[in-house]
Amino acid sequence: MKDAFVKVKTDVLSSKYEAAVAREIPIYSRGNGIRSEFERDYTRLLHCQAYSRLKHKTQVFFAPHNDHVCTRMEHVLHVASVASTIAKYLGLNQDLTQSIAIGHDIGHAPFGHSGEEILNDLLGRKEGANAPKKFWHERNSLFFADYIETLDDPNGIKRPLNLTYAVRDGLICHCGEVDQQGMKPRNENMNLYEIKRPGLVQPFTWEGCVVKISDKIAFLGRDIQDARAYHLLDMGSYRQLREIVTETLGMTKNGQTLSHRSGRAVNPSVLINDMIVDLCENSNPDEGLYFSESYFRFIRELKKFSFSNIYNHWRLQEFQKYARNVLETVFNALMRAQIYVQKGTVETHLKNYPKLGEEFTKWLLHYSNYASVCGQKKSPIHSIPEVFDINDNESYKKCVIEFISGCTDDFAIACFEEVISF
Repeated sequence: MKDAFVKVKTDVLSSKYEAAVAREIPIYSRGNGIRSEFERDYTRLLHCQAYSRLKHKTQVFFAPHNDHVCTRMEHVLHVASVASTIAKYLGLNQDLTQSIAIGHDIGHAPFGHSGEEILNDLLGRKEGANAPKKFWHERNSLFFADYIETLDDPNGIKRPLNLTYAVRDGLICHCGEVDQQGMKPRNENMNLYEIKRPGLVQPFTWEGCVVKISDKIAFLGRDIQDARAYHLLDMGSYRQLREIVTETLGMTKNGQTLSHRSGRAVNPSVLINDMIVDLCENSNPDEGLYFSESYFRFIRELKKFSFSNIYNHWRLQEFQKYARNVLETVFNALMRAQIYVQKGTVETHLKNYPKLGEEFTKWLLHYSNYASVCGQKKSPIHSIPEVFDINDNESYKKCVIEFISGCTDDFAIACFEEVISF
C-alpha cells in the first residue's frame, strides 16, 4: 500500500531520529546548508575515493573488458535505484535510503566475493562452520567509512567521513543474501563493531532494511543479463529459467503466461520491476517487508539458478584461481617488507615494484606510525588517527589486508605483474 510506512520513517518525528543522525564527532557547518544530515552523508560518500574505485571492481565478472558488463559501481547505483523506488512508494526517508545504498560496498575487496574469501583466508580463517569471519565486506565498508576515507574540510584539512549512525549501521547491516520474510529493523542503538557476522543483525532503520532487500533484487536481475553477454548460459539453462518462472509465478494478472519473460527473452528490468511491485504490495509495518509466497519462492529458485549456472560456472572458477594467485602474491610481497617498514626503508626495498611501492608507502604514511619510524613529519593537511601499528605483527597484517581490499582489480593485477616480472 502506498505510504504505508510513512509513520515509521526515519525523520524528526521518529523516536530513533536523534540516534540515527548522531555522528561520532560533530562536523563543520558552512552556515548556508540546505541539505539534510543524510543528504550530506550521500555527497560525502559520493566524493570519497573508495566510491570512485568501485568502477574498476568486480561485481560478478572479474576485471571485465566489456564496457557493458556490470561493475561494482553500477551495482551500487542499481541498488540505489531499486531502494529509492521502494522507499518513495512506501513513504520512507529517501535521503537516508540513497545514502546507505550509495556507500554500502565501499569496503568491497577486488575480485568480488572471491576476493573477500581470499582476504579472509589470508587473515587466518578460524576453524568451524560457525566461526566468525575475520574479513567481510560489510564490516569493511564501515571500517573504511570510519577510519580510511577522508574529505577536505573548508580549510583544506583531510578528515574522516564521520557519517551518521543510521548510514554507518546500513553499511554493516546490508547483507542481502540471507533468505528471510517479514524483515523488520531492530530497536537498540548498539556498538556496530560488536556485530561479528554478516546478516546476523537487522538494520536499525526501515530504510536500512529496504537497502538490504534491494541488494538482492538488483544483483539477481542484472547478473543474468551479464551471463548471457558472456555466453555462459546454454539452452538447458534457458529451459531451466522458463521452468522456474512457470512453476513459481504461473500466470500474469492479465492471464498470459510468463514464459515470454524467460529464456533468451529474460528482461532484467522486467524482473526487477515485478519484484519491486510485489514487495511494495505485500509489505506493511506490522508484518514487515514481505514478498508474496510465489515471488519469494521465485527469488529463492532464481538465486539457486544463478549459483549453479553463473557464480559456479567453470570459467569463473578458473579465474578465481588466478585471483587467489594475484592477491596472495601481493600479500606475500608486502608481508616480506615488514622488516624494512620497521627500519623505515620500505621505499628502497620496494623500488623494483614502483606502483606497489609508491602506493603502499603513501598508505603507511597516512594510516600507520611509519612516519615516526622513518623520521618524516605527517602532512599537516591530514587530520586522521593512526590506525595501524607497524611493530605489531597482527596490526601490520591487518594494514596489508586493508590496503589490498582498497585496490581495484586492475591495480591488483598490475602490482602482481610487477612482482612476478624480471
